[in-house]
Amino acid sequence: MPAPSARPLRPAIFVDRDGVLIEHRDDYILEPAHIKVYQESIAACLRITLESPYALVVVTNQSAIGRGILTMEQAEALNQGALKPYEEAGVRIDGAYMCPHRPDENCDCRKPQPGMLRRAAAELGLDLKRSFLVGDNLSDMGAARAAGAKGVMVRTGLGSRHLRWAGFDGLVADDLADAVARILSGEWS
Repeated sequence: MPAPSARPLRPAIFVDRDGVLIEHRDDYILEPAHIKVYQESIAACLRITLESPYALVVVTNQSAIGRGILTMEQAEALNQGALKPYEEAGVRIDGAYMCPHRPDENCDCRKPQPGMLRRAAAELGLDLKRSFLVGDNLSDMGAARAAGAKGVMVRTGLGSRHLRWAGFDGLVADDLADAVARILSGEWS
């Protein structure tokens, strides 16, 4: 009897949290009042849920944990608070991954390392080669490249600053809504 065929891998749209789903702060998000959701990002994520074959996966560096500023439990509660308006609007978030390490710990999960993307791919059955990572930081673009996904830099959050500093020549969108529209149209296939 032949072995059952493996379930086909899905592509994903990975999104950074701060600067893409919620407003970036130059200091840490330490309490729920610091969370300011981009309304246009909710609509964009709803399009992913309702109109596409893509999984939606959040990947975020949160070094405040490793620095002792927040506990893992506090950070997870803040992350859930940031994602709650999305879920209440009907967005299906297939996974949320958080790196708690400081930059000097040299872990494999802190972006620009690809660990969170690879872990999500293994756990959720994702095809990284057909996936995108939308972020506002050069570290997001590095993680996408290292994982074999396409990186999309948005101008929200730190994006405009990073685009000026680095002369970035990859895929660029105004915000998550623009990125999702272009991904779903096949423009960046």
